[in-house]
Amino acid sequence: MSLNDPQWGKRGSSGPPDLDEIWRNVNRRINEVFGRKSGGDDEGPGGPGGGARPRLPLSGAGILVALVLLVWLASGFYIVDEGRRGVVTRFGKYTETTQPGARWHLPFPIEEKELVDFSQVRTVEVGYRNTPKNKKENEALMLTDDENIIEIQFAVQYNLKSAEDFLFKVRKPDQIVQFIAQTAMGEVVGKAKMDFVLYEGREQIAKSAEKLMQELLDRYQTGVYVQKVTLQSVQPPDKVQAAFDDAVKAGQDRERFRNEGQAYANDVVPRARGNAARLIEEANGYQAEVVQRAEGDASPSALAITRWR
Repeated sequence: MSLNDPQWGKRGSSGPPDLDEIWRNVNRRINEVFGRKSGGDDEGPGGPGGGARPRLPLSGAGILVALVLLVWLASGFYIVDEGRRGVVTRFGKYTETTQPGARWHLPFPIEEKELVDFSQVRTVEVGYRNTPKNKKENEALMLTDDENIIEIQFAVQYNLKSAEDFLFKVRKPDQIVQFIAQTAMGEVVGKAKMDFVLYEGREQIAKSAEKLMQELLDRYQTGVYVQKVTLQSVQPPDKVQAAFDDAVKAGQDRERFRNEGQAYANDVVPRARGNAARLIEEANGYQAEVVQRAEGDASPSALAITRWR
């Protein structure tokens, strides 16, 4: 308020200014700026200026309401970062999925938005938590086709391909991914032999489980895309580890003895066959020699008998 306001001259220089009167003057100035006719406090509806009703948008309350409305509308602006998607719901029902950039939606409580990270690679662990030493046996134990129990620990890396499905089609999608991973791996292992799972077939087992997982996740419309399945540990359960080691050692010994026997056979049999062939040749030679000698000895005797007759 200006110092030249005539109201200041009505007050004594010794006392403080009247705050109520200052407020009335401020309101009068605002009303003059916005075109409202001023009136005294004692003017009723029939007095001077009483015929002009104040208009709400031009009053102090109207200005406040307009500012609140402006702030409310501005609260609907939001930015979707690269690698994310904005999911907009209207009264809790899915409306749209927005792409990266500056966006606007009707503010709360009409519409709400949730930002979903598509670039984040999420990980689900089955059979262990954080480290393979922290085992979860109820998840890791599986049965093979030849009725052996093995312990499998593996991790599944995945990201999102549908924000709508991930948020609204399933409850607790991370748990759903874990349950499906465990089910898929159990089915794949159940069709394979123990030795195949433990040794030469680990990569094939992981690929087959990954494919089956994706089929199940798509069937349940989870909005999840499996990137990779990694086998962390494949071994017999701890309770039968000693017996399994003995069985493995026995199998290795059997294989070693078999190889040694085969090597000995490969060395002895050809030599024996050679000796047999040599002996046969010698026998045949000896036989021919004896026959020829006998025939030679028999020839003069036969000639002498013929002459005597």
